[in-house]
Amino acid sequence: MSTDKQQPKSAPFSCNFWSANVIQIFERASYYGMASFVVIYLGQLGFGNYWPSLMNSLLWGIIYFLPTLAGAIADRIRFKRALLLAFILLSLGYFAMGYPVWFGGELLAIVPGNEVTVPLGSVIPVCLGVLFIGVGASFVRPSIAGTIQKTVGSRITLGFAIFFMIIQFGNLFGRIISYKVRNSHGFDLSSIFLVSMVATVIAFFLVIIFYRDTEIEMANIEKKASDPIADIILTIKKSLTDLRLVLFLIITSGFYVIFAQIYNLLPLYTKKTVELTPAMDIYTVANPIVIITCQLLFTKIFGKFSPIKSIFIGTAIAGASMLVNIFPLYMAGGVTQIANDIIPLGSIFIVLTVALIGFGEIFTSGRMWEYLATLAPKGQEGLYQGFANLPIALGSIAGGFLGAWLFNEIMCKKATILPDGLLQLNPQQASLGWIILACCGFASAVSMFLYNRWISKQISTK
Repeated sequence: MSTDKQQPKSAPFSCNFWSANVIQIFERASYYGMASFVVIYLGQLGFGNYWPSLMNSLLWGIIYFLPTLAGAIADRIRFKRALLLAFILLSLGYFAMGYPVWFGGELLAIVPGNEVTVPLGSVIPVCLGVLFIGVGASFVRPSIAGTIQKTVGSRITLGFAIFFMIIQFGNLFGRIISYKVRNSHGFDLSSIFLVSMVATVIAFFLVIIFYRDTEIEMANIEKKASDPIADIILTIKKSLTDLRLVLFLIITSGFYVIFAQIYNLLPLYTKKTVELTPAMDIYTVANPIVIITCQLLFTKIFGKFSPIKSIFIGTAIAGASMLVNIFPLYMAGGVTQIANDIIPLGSIFIVLTVALIGFGEIFTSGRMWEYLATLAPKGQEGLYQGFANLPIALGSIAGGFLGAWLFNEIMCKKATILPDGLLQLNPQQASLGWIILACCGFASAVSMFLYNRWISKQISTK
């Protein structure tokens, strides 16, 4: 009789792992279907130079700041209830964003104006939309990521790599559908919110039909204690006394200062200086395409890198991505020069920038969740996946303010207005703006390198 022992095969991921990922596809489709145009939409609605970026950064800030609390709440009310609540709020939020055009009689200007002209009757639903979308989305990420963490077992790197790639499928799907709808006869830019609303309604019914809380799926139906909000806040406060956790969250936010420019500075820059009708949803699709096609390959090649080393590389790539936009400023014809009778030169480099940030995300985002998952105490998985959103919140808020200021005060300095309404930027001034952004990314990468040395020293002295 043979004494050879067969190597045990890994069990397939559970049904709940895959149902959570499918739900995430529709949630991300709803968000990214409109994300590339929020600053443009609000500008055309009459919110002026600064408010579109500030409102967009506020939206991102709420979405990624509240999961710290929402994740802790989701741990207690169970993820299924949290997801149902989330998709109700998201549907209401997308409806409110489109309301000024659909029912308020507002018309979208071809070129965004410099002054605030939007009436109060349109400001109120937009503000409510930002609030509902922000609060609703804040429950989704920790609930889905917490489900992934509970169902992957020892295959945490592979599980989160699949999860991050699945997000990009939703990202890609939402942008393509949004592009087709808004370019269809009878639809305008406000239709992006209709696409988002439909996607969240589908996600709502997917949760009802297919999603089961992991404890129930595994026949562990013991009811969790429902702690008061004060106790939840106390738990968060206690967790944030860990210096290693806090420094990691602050340093990692530097990557998301750069990432935030995909939805702040890049649309603003393209719309006002490169072309009047930029297809930002198609240009920014370079980000999910890079991640979908390269995520698993890069995970296989670089998966043995420590999470911190991987985040260092990704942040450095993101910083470098800003510098490529300097080249078309000095090329013949400038950023508006049409390449091959298809697309302006400036837009080609915007697409390249988005693609490079996608490579940075491959090294950064999934590994950030993985690193925080290793720090999470048992029973606080949702809370710590909520912490994974704090760097995105900090980076989005800071990046929104920084992007608007850099464009309006640095890049547009000494600019001239062309006959078609586009701005012709002074190359030196525009270059300075891109260099400042790149330096933010490089400073964050260096800080992560120093953090890694500090952590290694801490471990070696134990």
